Amino acid sequence: MKKYLSLFVVALAALALLCQTADARTKVRVNKGADQRVVAVGIGASIASTAAFFALNEWRWNGNNWNNSSALNAGGAYALTSLGCAVISPMVATAIVNRPLTMREGHVLVGSCFIPIIGGYLVNAAFDANPQWEGKKRRR
Repeated sequence: MKKYLSLFVVALAALALLCQTADARTKVRVNKGADQRVVAVGIGASIASTAAFFALNEWRWNGNNWNNSSALNAGGAYALTSLGCAVISPMVATAIVNRPLTMREGHVLVGSCFIPIIGGYLVNAAFDANPQWEGKKRRR
């Protein structure tokens, strides 16, 4: 037990050395939030992936029916629909807004795929709490 505790303390000390220095200047927010069209795509994609999940499970929540001919259980259907949503929704959003997506917008879309509707709002709140994740604005 002492070996694991000492290993944990060493790992914690190593992580403390990786911290960045503080910046006393005021933080300027690059992007105050995602574009509303991107949010609408995220909500639509999460609703579509949830419907696809239920369709793969014969419109049942648990998906543990042994009489069906499907090889997917509930976990497989969740993985398939979530990954499909995470791949397709940024493409659709890029086509709708007709520009490259920001990091925040891309992460909001993927978050809303894995936790439908609520995930995008959680990721957006995380970006609000950590403005350094957005990077620096490019000068033109």
